[in-house]
Formats: sequence, structure tokens, C-alpha cells
Amino acid sequence: MANTTSGRGVSPGRRPTKAERKEEARRERERLQAQAAARKRNRTIGLSLVALATVAVVVVVVIAQASKPKSDIPTTSALLAQAAAATKSAGCDAVASTPNFGNAPGADPTIDHAHIGTTIASAPPLSAYPTTPPASGPHEPVPLPAGVYDSSPDIYASIHSLEHAGAIIWYAPSAANSDAVKQIKAFYRQKANVGQTKVIVAPYDYASQGAQGSLPAGVQMALAAWHRLQTCASPNLAVAFDFTSQYSNGYGNAYKGVAREPGLPL
Repeated sequence: MANTTSGRGVSPGRRPTKAERKEEARRERERLQAQAAARKRNRTIGLSLVALATVAVVVVVVIAQASKPKSDIPTTSALLAQAAAATKSAGCDAVASTPNFGNAPGADPTIDHAHIGTTIASAPPLSAYPTTPPASGPHEPVPLPAGVYDSSPDIYASIHSLEHAGAIIWYAPSAANSDAVKQIKAFYRQKANVGQTKVIVAPYDYASQGAQGSLPAGVQMALAAWHRLQTCASPNLAVAFDFTSQYSNGYGNAYKGVAREPGLPL
């Protein structure tokens, strides 16, 4: 018996009926739809694999970057190792002990740690202090908080910070955009990570105070602690850290300063 069109085709030599043609067209549509769906599915899988691979690469890069030491922020041990040579290259004087305010006699005269507005009526001019910048003397009742300042803070509050065993890195405004000052700022902005919780970094710029409102000629960085002062011809992070690690109370080294109230906060 000859083959019929029951879903498998037509007998040779016989024209397909209308129903058979419709059935064949339906099957062709289904075949094309299946091919299109397969292509779409394969494309989706391919895009997903590409996305996953991209995420994996990003994760690897982030982890690798996080594990790298920040080359622009040296470690504390590296800075201390560089300090002796840097002191010479930056043209720094040795750390000096400073006199009492007004050359008052004694180890701890009242005037040297007087509070403005209580012990004395008003703030003395900076020209009355024995050093530029000041390292002791009358000051505001509230100390200046530690931190990196982009503009000159209250000079009298900063002196009180020294009395609490803080240390100040003063830089000349003309050096503000130098790589050395940028490096100093970046380093001390991570103060919690290097034990420098009592350090102030700021420009020394008090024009209304006359000559004593600027760092001395030839000095672009001055390091101040209570009755301790070091000046440098150029800013240098290694020198600054060597000073603050000794004369601010907060780093791991033994405190070498002479602040009257080292245990009090800034």
C-alpha cells in the first residue's frame, strides 16, 4: 500500500493536499523557531560567561591592588631608617630646647603656660614669643585638635596642643603644592594607622603678626613640640616623622618630650 501524508510526507508523484501543505509549513515554522531559540540561548550563555569572566578579572585586580604597599606612603620603619640622611639633605638644624616665654626664670614658670582670658587678659603678639614658631607660652584654654589643616589654624590654640604633648609640622605656604608637603599630608591623614594621634600639619601664615607671622627666611618646615623646635630648609617626611615619633605622645616609641600634660587629649 502506498505511503500517505500522516505526518511523514506524501506518496511519490502525488501533489500534497492543502492540509498536508499547512502541516509541512507548521513544522518548518517550529524548526526555525527552535533554531532561533537555540541561538538566543547560546548567546545568553556566552554573554553570561563573558560577564563572569570580567567580574573575576576585576576581583583579582582589586585584590592584587589591595595587597600592594602604597608606594607613595612609606612605612614608618622606612622613614625612621631614612631620617639621619634626610636631616642633612633637607638642611635641618638639630632639635633645640627653647627658652621660657619672656625668659621667665625657673623650670615651669606660670607665664609659660598661662591661659589667655584667665591668667592673662589678652593674647600677646607673636613677636613676644622667644621662637618662631612658638614652642611654649600663653595659649587658648582649649587645645587645637590634631589633624591636617589646609589653612592656618588658631596659633594660640596650637600652643596649648604642644602642652598636651602634641607636635606640629609647620610648612611655609610657598611649599604647599610641593611633592614633599603633599606626601607629608597624605602620611599624616592616616594618623590612626601610624600612632600619630597628636600631630598637627598646617601652613604657618599669620601675616597680620608681622615678621613673626611667617617662618624665618630660609626655613620651609618647622617642627614644634613643647619646648622643642627643629627647622629645615625644605620639607621632608622622614625628618618630620622622626621628630613626631619622639616628641608627640602617641607613637610606639618612648616619649622624649617635656610637655606638662602629656596624658591629656587634643
